[in-house]
Amino acid sequence: MAQRLALQRLLSLPLRGPLASHGRAFGTSAGLRNTFNVQDGSDFQDRVLNSSKPVVVDFHAQWCGPCKILGPRLEKMVAKQEGKVLMAKVDIDDHTDLAIEYEVSAVPTVLAMKNGDVVDKFVGIKDEDQLEAFLKKLIGA
Repeated sequence: MAQRLALQRLLSLPLRGPLASHGRAFGTSAGLRNTFNVQDGSDFQDRVLNSSKPVVVDFHAQWCGPCKILGPRLEKMVAKQEGKVLMAKVDIDDHTDLAIEYEVSAVPTVLAMKNGDVVDKFVGIKDEDQLEAFLKKLIGA
């Protein structure tokens, strides 16, 4: 019975991805445009250090359980800021050099950067109210 209910819920969800209607298949949300994965050191320099907007840098790892909770929560909160702040995601296993340079000793570690400088930081999970306060402090709201 529980399996049947779960299947009914799954089948009632709206389609996403290539099977969805053309109007939604290739759309991007503001959150996706404001959030990006850092590709390498030069990408970090260009998109984070040289950014005219404040940037939240999320140092995370694929194997990190708390990172899987914080990441989507932080992306959602960044999207709510309507382009006033960007979010860079840095996988510490792919970019060990950046993790060492910014003294990341535990994940998730989140840095608030403005004009190429770290202006705030936290380690671990935060709730939405705490994240909102962190972001508002960064953008000066």
